[in-house]
Amino acid sequence: MSPPGQPSPTAASVDRERLQRLLGGADIAWLVDRLVARAERGRALGGTVTLATPTVAQRAAVERLLGRRPTKGESLSVPVPDVARVLLDAGVAPDLMTALSALRGPLRDLAGERVATQRAWERADAVLDQLAEAVPGLVAWREQVRARGLLRRISAGPDVALELAEETRRCVLALPAADEPRSVFAARVLGDGHGLDDDKPLATLVHGAAQVLGDLPPGEGVEWRRSVWESVGVLTGDLSAPVLTLGLRASGDSLSARLLAASAEAGEPVHLSLRQLTRHPPGLRGLAGQRVFVCENPAVVAVAAERLGPRCAPLVCGGGHLSGAARKLLRILAEAGAVLRYHGDFDWAGLTIAGTVVDRYGALPWRLDAAHYLTAVRAGAGSPLQSRAADSPWEPALAEAMGEHRVRIEEEHVLDDLLGDLLVG
Repeated sequence: MSPPGQPSPTAASVDRERLQRLLGGADIAWLVDRLVARAERGRALGGTVTLATPTVAQRAAVERLLGRRPTKGESLSVPVPDVARVLLDAGVAPDLMTALSALRGPLRDLAGERVATQRAWERADAVLDQLAEAVPGLVAWREQVRARGLLRRISAGPDVALELAEETRRCVLALPAADEPRSVFAARVLGDGHGLDDDKPLATLVHGAAQVLGDLPPGEGVEWRRSVWESVGVLTGDLSAPVLTLGLRASGDSLSARLLAASAEAGEPVHLSLRQLTRHPPGLRGLAGQRVFVCENPAVVAVAAERLGPRCAPLVCGGGHLSGAARKLLRILAEAGAVLRYHGDFDWAGLTIAGTVVDRYGALPWRLDAAHYLTAVRAGAGSPLQSRAADSPWEPALAEAMGEHRVRIEEEHVLDDLLGDLLVG
């Protein structure tokens, strides 16, 4: 490195042996250290360098270099131009910068490095900025990442940060996934099945974006993390959070088909795990064109089993934010051609869940409209509606009515109406 106005060092212009004798000793190293530090910071090599408490040997080394006794006093001061003049007059080096480079190797441009590093961080930040602009709802997530300094905290440097930002962009743009295991999603999007494991920095960024995209409130713990991943179609376990069903008749001889058939015959609810649905999928083609009701709360299934038993229409319980098993079963039903009808709580979380089921699985609302909401409100049912508002894209008037009346109507409040629809035969 040669600062502006300084000659470039050349090996041929330096008498290295004499330079080593003048400035290469241990007792003069402090002076070389100070000069190198100045040069690397981009400061001019002038003025004076002072050592507060020099040893006798250090004073003697300066005396040999300059050919005269240094200034007296407790400290030791060395005029930098005098050092450069000694080297030039002795034919050791044409200038001080050349001499320092010959002694210590190429000097660093610390100011230039800082600029380059800052620009590298800015490139990483720009990727997340562009992602937030491209995906609705992620602006708040982006600001949170920036405010916490999260990208810098989980990155070993700007190059790693840029790679993380690019991988985050690829993952987020691939969401929602098609209800696939996290390792499969990671292998497909990143080429690394372990790229989104919980101990990976990338998982921290993508999980935060998934929480916003899935419209889940803040939380903690294993189950909450699972719910966040599954809200965007990424499944994290095949034995957690099974799906509850009643009256769902299947064909075939698979394990899940036999469980469903036996339970429907007896009028008893049955839980199916994601593992069972994936490894032993039930035959549900016989439900093509038939209605399959989907509710939010297990209480609906419990009461339906008690009152209707075998006379209950096919019923699936999503259990709130859909688990991996619930997503898998709804996808199987949708692909089989079943007509899904969805009902949930009349609250903001309920609208969000309903929106997912309607949008992702082609479900139709089941008594989930403004008219039925207002009927329940006028009957005096419900409790105060709190939390942040949500939309009802299938019928905007529903969200407007809920915003106006601020009453929460749970499925338990309208059970009789739901059971009337579920009764068959």
